[in-house]
Amino acid sequence: MGRFSSKVVLVTGAASGIGEATARRFGQEGAKLVLADLNEDGLRKVAGEIGAEDTLVHAADLSNADRCKELIAAAIDQFGRLDVLVNNAGKDHLGKVDEGDLKDFSVVIETDLYGVFYMTRFALPHLRQSRGCIVNVSSVSGLGGDWNHSFYCAAKGAVTNFTRAVALDEAKSGVRVNAVNPSLVYTPFTAGMQDQPELVAKFEERIPMGRGAKPDDITGAIAFLASEDAHFITGVNLPVDGGLSASNGQPALS
Repeated sequence: MGRFSSKVVLVTGAASGIGEATARRFGQEGAKLVLADLNEDGLRKVAGEIGAEDTLVHAADLSNADRCKELIAAAIDQFGRLDVLVNNAGKDHLGKVDEGDLKDFSVVIETDLYGVFYMTRFALPHLRQSRGCIVNVSSVSGLGGDWNHSFYCAAKGAVTNFTRAVALDEAKSGVRVNAVNPSLVYTPFTAGMQDQPELVAKFEERIPMGRGAKPDDITGAIAFLASEDAHFITGVNLPVDGGLSASNGQPALS
């Protein structure tokens, strides 16, 4: 029996990276899974490899309020409850504030921030019933600035403070709201950076443990914050960053 054997856990951005690793972790711990992503083929591959008996795969554009509402409705229709929401889906943009199209900024904000807002808004009535919890995947780039990531920093900075605000509002309802704030994580999300070895080396130099994270380095913190072991923890933005935030170094992208 795993820690989440009686729980329904919804993970966004679950087709790859941190989301995929998170889905696998909760599956190993016995959860019923709702996996969401734009990439339906990727979701089905992940679900098949996890092999959990109770898994719902739902392709959705999480920047769209109606699609988020439909996703929550599908989860409730399938399982009758929701216990844990992991808001992980995100987009990035490399460049200064005056580089790229204005649409690029909208894409980042609508996915990284609006998606978290929509999913939280539509999930909360069900999480109040189950006295469940939310874990947002923010970033150390939401705790401090980062070169060439102003769009991403704007979105993640908002997610960081949104986490605190919703935690305050929902504490008396029994819904805990926390976030993890990774630094550089080697995933398809950071593939553009990984194609620039000198840039990656600069990021790694600022991390005291000397490397970026693998997705599995992040999932333990997510599972902890979602578990009963964290029953008196809410409103926390937890750096999972190899010691980066303990120094005066600058943030490194998750």
